[in-house]
Amino acid sequence: MLKSPGEQGFDIATGEGQSLGNPLSFGGPYLGFMAATKKLVRKMPGRMVAKTVDTQGRDGFVLSLQAREQHIRREKATSNICSNEALCALRAHMYLSLIGKEGLKEIASLCVDKAHYAKERIKLIPSVKVMESSPTFNEFTIKLPVDAGEVVGKMIERGFAAGFPLGRYYPEMQNYMLVAVTEKRTKYEIGQYAETLEAVLCQ
Repeated sequence: MLKSPGEQGFDIATGEGQSLGNPLSFGGPYLGFMAATKKLVRKMPGRMVAKTVDTQGRDGFVLSLQAREQHIRREKATSNICSNEALCALRAHMYLSLIGKEGLKEIASLCVDKAHYAKERIKLIPSVKVMESSPTFNEFTIKLPVDAGEVVGKMIERGFAAGFPLGRYYPEMQNYMLVAVTEKRTKYEIGQYAETLEAVLCQ
């Protein structure tokens, strides 16, 4: 749906991989990903998974650009930085292998469509303003008539993780909330969310 970072002229791109088959798990552990142009790839830190073939010509994946001591000495290694990120990376690998390239495109399309549907549904609430200053993938900002942190608390009581109150990091945005809609949300759930938000604001 978007040009790749390389096509846009970037040498390095980083991102969050939680949504690639990993549960939210109350904030972690998660994984990130990093990509670079070929001229910079040998300067990248940490783990890199590379594709190779075994002696019988079968595809295989190996960790490269990483200190071998961590695997040879295991618990005696002095530079062991491994943690549950390896498990998260494995889950992401399995997820991407199962959905494939076309599946990833379909999920992206669902995110965009559902986020736009949510925006239109929320626009029907008289006291809420949907901000339109930038393009939408699956996140957008809304302005509420009251403190967003209070609204989030009241929505949680009703079973909805309503969004992120931006005033937590931007004091001048106490009434603003970041809303995210993914492929997992149904039209019915989005409708219930909007109805509950309107009910909370009318209290």
